[in-house]
Amino acid sequence: MSDAVLNISAYLFVPLPDRAELRPRLLAQCQAAGLKGTILLADEGINLFLAGAAQAVRGFLAELRADPRFALLEAKESWSAQQPFRRLLVKLKREIIRMDHPAIRPAAGRAPGVDARTLKRWLDQGHDDGGRPVVLLDTRNAFEVDYGTFENAIDWRITKFTEFPQAVQAHRAELEGRTVVSFCTGGIRCEKAAIYMHGIGLPNVLQLDGGILKYFEEVGGAHYRGDCFVFDGREALAPDLSARSAHSSARRAEDPDIAIKA
Repeated sequence: MSDAVLNISAYLFVPLPDRAELRPRLLAQCQAAGLKGTILLADEGINLFLAGAAQAVRGFLAELRADPRFALLEAKESWSAQQPFRRLLVKLKREIIRMDHPAIRPAAGRAPGVDARTLKRWLDQGHDDGGRPVVLLDTRNAFEVDYGTFENAIDWRITKFTEFPQAVQAHRAELEGRTVVSFCTGGIRCEKAAIYMHGIGLPNVLQLDGGILKYFEEVGGAHYRGDCFVFDGREALAPDLSARSAHSSARRAEDPDIAIKA
């Protein structure tokens, strides 16, 4: 295989009151396995992007899932010819994806989701199974959207995820009476977004399970135009999960506060 490096992205909302003690253990395990990338630990859960030899990556995941709290952690996989990260970071954060809404606690219960194959079928037929029109809501930052997004998706041109709640309030009328499917790169932002929208009284909101990367993995690029920006040295992935060439964005991918978004 020419693409010899396995890349994974994964997150799980689960209470981690011992995250400070967990940090050095995960750091040591990744170093021993020769992995690079970023792991964020917060009271609300874990978020990670890692890359390395396939056996080493999967071995680390097996170790992680041996902790019952991480047993349900699901990883999205893609391959690259070279290591896309220059270093390994394991950081403690206030949130694994910053929204600045402490009342949003995904570990207490997820918003309902829709899987990739069902979403494709809805988009093929032009409505959900109840006949309600479907609107896709991109929860990513504007520069990410510019790499590619779903056809006719709503894009409020936010520059950071903390702007999302205000954007929802300003554009709420666009969402009324429709089935709203929030989506992002790997699922974490659209999960928080869906919970927030339910909380303000928008009942017909779903999250795209696993985000764009899982959609690419399961159904390819149907109804999607362009590529998907990823926060590592590959810069963007095509719908077949092949890497695009990296240039100016590679520098952004090394910023630990943005390299982990999903």
